[in-house]
Amino acid sequence: MVSVKSRVALLTLAVLVVAATAFEAAARAATPVPASSDGSVLNVTIPVFDPGIPADPSVFRDLQVFPRIRQIEAMLMPFLLRETLVKSGRWGAVRVTTKPDDAEELQIFGTIVRSDGDWLELRVRAVDATGSTWLDKIFSSEASDETAASHRDRGTPEFQAIYDDVANELTALRARLDEATVANIKGTSLMRYAAVLAPSAFSDYLEQNDDGTFRLLRLPARNDPMLIRIETVRNTEFLITDTVDARFRAFNKDLARTYRVWRQYRRKVADYEAWNTNFAAAGPGDAERGSWESIKHQYDAYKYDRLTAQERDRLAVAFNNEVATTVDAMEARVAELNGWVEQGYPEWSRLLEGLYEIETPLPDTGAER
Repeated sequence: MVSVKSRVALLTLAVLVVAATAFEAAARAATPVPASSDGSVLNVTIPVFDPGIPADPSVFRDLQVFPRIRQIEAMLMPFLLRETLVKSGRWGAVRVTTKPDDAEELQIFGTIVRSDGDWLELRVRAVDATGSTWLDKIFSSEASDETAASHRDRGTPEFQAIYDDVANELTALRARLDEATVANIKGTSLMRYAAVLAPSAFSDYLEQNDDGTFRLLRLPARNDPMLIRIETVRNTEFLITDTVDARFRAFNKDLARTYRVWRQYRRKVADYEAWNTNFAAAGPGDAERGSWESIKHQYDAYKYDRLTAQERDRLAVAFNNEVATTVDAMEARVAELNGWVEQGYPEWSRLLEGLYEIETPLPDTGAER
């Protein structure tokens, strides 16, 4: 008869093999995620940005907010920041994900504060696995058409200056850390991940401070069987994450041209709005207040303003229709992958906890029978 221990172990292995097999083909097709064998480098995760859409729709027009476009930018911009970090050669694996994960070694969060096609303000916050905040500030830049022309297959390259600034600041902050601090971050990351999947085995390896940060108390042996299983599960999840990351790269390329067209339209609308403002400010000349000339001027200013608003709304709708198919297809695929992980987590946790209980000997109380 097969023992309970063997059954659980076999089931665990089956879950992981099915996971790896299901996504192996997709991972092969994806561009490899750069990683380094150097234990001193930190892996970076960039969740999809917060689009910064106000809760009150009535302010959209005044703030130049187009919700669908903001949502698209929130997926495009993390990818460009990822590419910038990869090219710096200072980091391990850099991944774009759909959701945050507090166990990651270093996470970079972004919130779009302002984006009107010509100007971008982006709040960036970087937090490591210990809960320490590296960076929390707003970066801003005017669009550069010269940069955009040299990267025509990438969405939002007009704001490359912001991604460069973020990468430079993060690199400078990393350079201030000694190797012991980096090792602590990496160890805390692994133990936070392990404590979620197998709390009975790993929760006492960490301590949470009053300020919400984490202190690593100790690490298990490298050949600890439970740790090996945890790392196997994590590597399987990385495989899925890399597949999602590849989808973001394809998405970025598909929408790059469309995004540039939208920016051109936005400039036209901005020109119209500037003309309207100048027209209204010029006034009716020497015409008396209340005269036909004065009333006509006010009516023309109102008419041109309404036409500009209607054209702006029409362009936004046209852009939404242009990208809808691509966005919907990507969201469906990402939801499928995320769903697999979310369903797998409870099962992984249950199996690992079961293994821990089976493999942990009962305490010797010293009582005589």
